[in-house]
Amino acid sequence: MQKEDVQAYTVRITQASKSELVVILYEMILTEIKEARDAYDKQDLALYDKELKQAQKFLVELMATLDYRYEISRDLLSLYLYVNKRIITATIQKKPDSLNSAESVLNKLLIGFKGVSKEDTSGPVMSNTQQLYAGLTYGKGTLNETYIDPNDRSRGFIV
Repeated sequence: MQKEDVQAYTVRITQASKSELVVILYEMILTEIKEARDAYDKQDLALYDKELKQAQKFLVELMATLDYRYEISRDLLSLYLYVNKRIITATIQKKPDSLNSAESVLNKLLIGFKGVSKEDTSGPVMSNTQQLYAGLTYGKGTLNETYIDPNDRSRGFIV
């Protein structure tokens, strides 16, 4: 995953509710699969394997957080195991062909969980995180993203 993607996901995770965390994990898995495909196209099989292993780690995290008191968790586990098998197949065969079906399943789950997260009013899971006020500034030939924590009294002038 690219450094910019990691930073963006990190910010989103600090502000996310439980259902938004699931959405973020789906997006991270899909990002890793896309980057694995890109690595394959560039003939970089080491990076291809690395990206698929990272996708599997995120998938394992989804499996670990299932609450088996609910029937839907068993159904989700079956889908996650299917996706994992497709990733393993792509890793062993050194070809991304089997990833199409994995991406299809993940995209459908992503759409469903996005709908759930829109109705989730539980608020962020993490507490004591920085409140972010983001903005863009112009640098020499670039745009720079900045954030300011209004509660951080160690920044700037103290009057």
